[in-house]
Amino acid sequence: MPEGHTIHRLAGRHRELFGGARVAVSSPQGRFVDGAALLDGLVFETAEAYGKHLLHRYDGGLVLHVHLGLYGKVSDGVMPVPAPVGQVRMRMASDVHWLDLRGPTACEVFDEVQVAALKARLGADPLRDDAGDPGDAVRSSSRPIFALLMDQSIIAGCGLIYANELLFRAGLAPTTRGRDVPPELWGSMWTDLRALMREGVDKGRIDTVHTAHTPEVMLRAPRVDRHGGEVYVYRRTGQPCHVCGTAIARSELAARNLYWCPSCQRPPGRAGRTPGKPRRPAGRPARISR
Repeated sequence: MPEGHTIHRLAGRHRELFGGARVAVSSPQGRFVDGAALLDGLVFETAEAYGKHLLHRYDGGLVLHVHLGLYGKVSDGVMPVPAPVGQVRMRMASDVHWLDLRGPTACEVFDEVQVAALKARLGADPLRDDAGDPGDAVRSSSRPIFALLMDQSIIAGCGLIYANELLFRAGLAPTTRGRDVPPELWGSMWTDLRALMREGVDKGRIDTVHTAHTPEVMLRAPRVDRHGGEVYVYRRTGQPCHVCGTAIARSELAARNLYWCPSCQRPPGRAGRTPGKPRRPAGRPARISR
């Protein structure tokens, strides 16, 4: 499922392509005919993202709400619009550009009351300027910090990769209860998450390793994975930690895949390093190929 940075990139892209344009909206697949009829011929005013939710705003107060889910995809191009390929839920076209939406979990027309209700049930989006710090919700909970990071009602837009990587960078055991995370540690983690996700918006991929652990510096092969990006623990089960060499572990927590380094990630008071600054355990030098 796309994480929040991808949805923010899409919102920016759609503002650039369609902002201020009158658009034709249709549903080649036939599953969004009524919604498309409401939007057809309106002016596309802007687009915004909130967590993993994409919102297209049209004149007259109507809003298209899209949640891509696991299978949703968006494509676009320059006119003329091609013949539909596959199951196109919604097609939008201006005089210059076209956009196709396939396989979303949600594709529906909202009014502002429904938009407000959607936002009310979501937590803080690290990529929005109006995001408040969700520290109180985190530190009042007895649930594992990993589960709290994945809870969209607490942090909107943080997905599996960011949650796993953030905890490694903080040197924090994923099963640590939220209430056991020291306030200063949470503050550093929140700042780190916002910075990582903003970089994801800029680069279009998730990179979480520090300069000292990049392939160029460590003289190792770049990561090969369909998700792309250089990471510390995500989908690296059994591979050596870039910091200490310990094999990366995997299990399930909150019905999601959890990845961590048993040596680098410790409960509060035993973490041994500052968030964003990977430690090197005493007597265990980092394994760097020569």
